[in-house]
Order: sequence, then structure tokens, then C-alpha cells
Amino acid sequence: MNELSKSLDEPRGVFEEHLLFNLVYCSQVSPGIEQADVDAIIATARRFNPILGITGILVFGGGVFFQWIEGPKSKVLELVSRIEADSRHEKMAILSSDEEIRERIFPTWDMELVDTKDIQEVLQDALETAHDEKSIAALQLLLDQLEKTP
Repeated sequence: MNELSKSLDEPRGVFEEHLLFNLVYCSQVSPGIEQADVDAIIATARRFNPILGITGILVFGGGVFFQWIEGPKSKVLELVSRIEADSRHEKMAILSSDEEIRERIFPTWDMELVDTKDIQEVLQDALETAHDEKSIAALQLLLDQLEKTP
């Protein structure tokens, strides 16, 4: 692997605490969209997110997308504008957004696709590696909400 590909493999500065913007949304898959389309979304994210300094997680199941995106505010908002215009989904609802100084919750994931049955394990792993109190609180809240859901 050459130095350029190594440097583009992970977003720069992912293990440092700095001003970080995160946005969480959910949306409904559009009719006719198949797994190959979802795989194409992930492939595109993995190609461009490291360059933009964006990390996150995409959960897909039951016809619903749920995504956590984190990175520089301007880059995240540009990405969200492109996502909103994407015809592969509809009824997008932004659930939360925040900007604060903290570590990334998903520091090494340029964008990881997680099946709904695996999300609890992923969040638990993230909780075990998180160091700052805000990230720990956010992850614990998500886990608590999942445990309450039948």
C-alpha cells in the first residue's frame, strides 16, 4: 500500500478531541431500491468520506435508513444536502445535530453499514472505547433506548 492510499484510508485527526459536528437522521427507502443500491451508497461513502474528514455509521433494515454522521460542520452539512437530494430514499427526518468539542464516536469508520440486528453490539463496542463523558452519555442513551424497544 503506498503512502497516499494509507493517508486516505482514515480521516485525518480522528483520535483527537476538537470541535466536531454530528447529525443523525432517518429516512424511508424509496420503492424499487435493492441491496445493490445500498452497497453503492456505502462504496461512495468509503471513497469520499476520508477525504472530507467524515466518519459515521449507516444502519439499514426494514426499509429504513438511520445514519450518524460526524466531522467538520461545513463538510457534514454539504453531505447532508447531497443525501437529502438522493432519490434512493424519502421522508428524511433529522433527529438531532450538535457541535461540541469531543472525540469521535466512530473514529475509524469512514462509513460502516450495520444491519439492524447488530446495532446494539456496535454501540456497546463504541461505548467501551469512548473516553469523553459526552460520547459515553450519547452512546448509553442510544443503548438504553434500544433496550426499551420490543
